[in-house]
Amino acid sequence: MHSQVAALIETLIHDEYSPESVNKAISELTPDDVALALESIPLAQRRQAWANIKQANRLDILVEMRGESRQLLLKELDDSEIEALFTDVDAEDLLEITDSLPDRLVDIALKQMDTKQREYYQQGIVYDDDSVGRWIDHELLIASQSIRASEVMRLLKKSTPNYTDMIYLVNRTGRWVGCVKFDQLFKAQGHEPISSLIDEECTFINANTELTKASELLERSSLSALPVVDDNQILLGRFHAGLAMETWRLEYEAQQMSTAGLNEESDLFAPVKRSAATRGIWLGINLLTAFLASAFIGIFEATLQQVVALAVLMPVVASMGGIAGSQTLTLIVRGLALGQITRSNLKSLLSKELKVGGLNGILWAIVIGIVTLWWFESPMLGMVIGLAIIVNIVMAALSGVLIPVLLDKLRVDPALSGSVILTTVTDIAGFVAFLGLGTLLLI
Repeated sequence: MHSQVAALIETLIHDEYSPESVNKAISELTPDDVALALESIPLAQRRQAWANIKQANRLDILVEMRGESRQLLLKELDDSEIEALFTDVDAEDLLEITDSLPDRLVDIALKQMDTKQREYYQQGIVYDDDSVGRWIDHELLIASQSIRASEVMRLLKKSTPNYTDMIYLVNRTGRWVGCVKFDQLFKAQGHEPISSLIDEECTFINANTELTKASELLERSSLSALPVVDDNQILLGRFHAGLAMETWRLEYEAQQMSTAGLNEESDLFAPVKRSAATRGIWLGINLLTAFLASAFIGIFEATLQQVVALAVLMPVVASMGGIAGSQTLTLIVRGLALGQITRSNLKSLLSKELKVGGLNGILWAIVIGIVTLWWFESPMLGMVIGLAIIVNIVMAALSGVLIPVLLDKLRVDPALSGSVILTTVTDIAGFVAFLGLGTLLLI
């Protein structure tokens, strides 16, 4: 499937397509794959591609996009386009994207929902984003506890949702009573009351349960889905294996991105200023720890004598380059894993990352230069470390893009070995720049 996504990316990058060719390619892909392709091209081309996508396909694609990508796209749409987009939105889709929508757009979507979907939305929005009650599936088989097995069998002939291996029983007030597995139902006589077939070991999930905990409960149950109830035992819906797998995938991705101070909702081609601001916060936190390390080295000032200032500040240069490079590396490794990065968009991506590195390099060079001036009372030393910081962060951005791409070409896993090579490159670049400038300007 990655080859088809890559082919669509190249088509959209080169602007050599017609609306017919775009929609033909989209028809052969899932909405998730199309969303990946759109997120893999620069913003201007993304907007142009979106305009050529059939209206009927747009909402499914929008839901699958990352939060930041979705926000950037919606900013470009006028009210008439948004109203058309949300014509067929259901509660589950709106709950999926509501955090990235302004209240005005949520109101537009709600007005176009039918009463039942609006009720589902209001039911889910009261739960936290990491609670199972927000993400339940409403397509499930429900029956009254008072009917017979033959009536349930007729119900099964009408429709059976995915991830279904049981039917849920409720009383007259909608409270969950229990569940009946299909294997027991198929063995039963038609006249038997369905309540006599209830599986006593069948459990449920409270709507306030965290998603990861709910996934664990489902895994231990050996079932494909479990009922979800509120505090009053009212049956709200179900949590199935597809939702559990999605939970684990997002959890893993969030952990991977958080190690570099990034958000899993980040857009590959987000505006330079926005990307710089997001990553700059993490660089600032890292700066505090780097200066702490430098302060400990400064304890040996009497021993180091004439080169003490350079020795004390060396960890700052190395550390800033390392964290900047790891941020870029993490983003690129994710892009490679998802098939987002191709020969067509590599140049645009490299250009964007160098601009982010340059902007953050200048910003933190000024901050570090001022701190160095105050600490050592040497304007020249402040200028030396400032220039070294700019060089190292830009070099880190360049390495963070090229190293994983080259490793991927060599069929070496960039997620495993990329950080080791990157750290070595940024350390060497930082020390050469800093000590070289120090030799020229200070000694």
